[in-house]
Amino acid sequence: MINSLADRIRGLASLFWREVAKFGAVGGVGFVIDNGVTLYLMHGPMSDSEAKARFVGATVATVFSWIANRLWTFRHRRQQNVLREFVMFILINGIGIGISTGFTAIAKYGMNIQDKNILFAAGILGILVATVVRFFAYRFLVFNKELDEEPAFSHDHEIIEAHHRAKAQAMHAASAETDSDQGEGAVGRR
Repeated sequence: MINSLADRIRGLASLFWREVAKFGAVGGVGFVIDNGVTLYLMHGPMSDSEAKARFVGATVATVFSWIANRLWTFRHRRQQNVLREFVMFILINGIGIGISTGFTAIAKYGMNIQDKNILFAAGILGILVATVVRFFAYRFLVFNKELDEEPAFSHDHEIIEAHHRAKAQAMHAASAETDSDQGEGAVGRR
């Protein structure tokens, strides 16, 4: 029983780290898309609007990320209601875009930094902060189909409940044995 529970916990941890790795791969490609578009726009059509360039780059990367995360990273957790999933994804990415764009805007307008390289770096720092927020939001709010529906983990509740029952029975047996020992001691002292 304990081995089965330990195996399930290892399996859940493995699944979590696989999702983190896939999310990281998608994020890496999204990072290249985001920063490629942003750099192009910052040094071209939006040379005076660094925060807007960051917003456009992040928006293009967001569309890519939704498709890739839906079809690959969290494919076993997709919701049946695609529209709801997409709206949640967009809302969470709106927060993420706000974080990355906000870092650039704070650097430019709040700290009066004009160097494009420093402004670009501020946006990257914002992306890193937003990435952590996005992963947990995607995992628990957007792609949140129950793990029970995933075949490899369909019996987890049964295993965990059986483990708790066995533990409770062992504790009850130990308690009964202690009561019995105390009863014999009381009889011997009389």
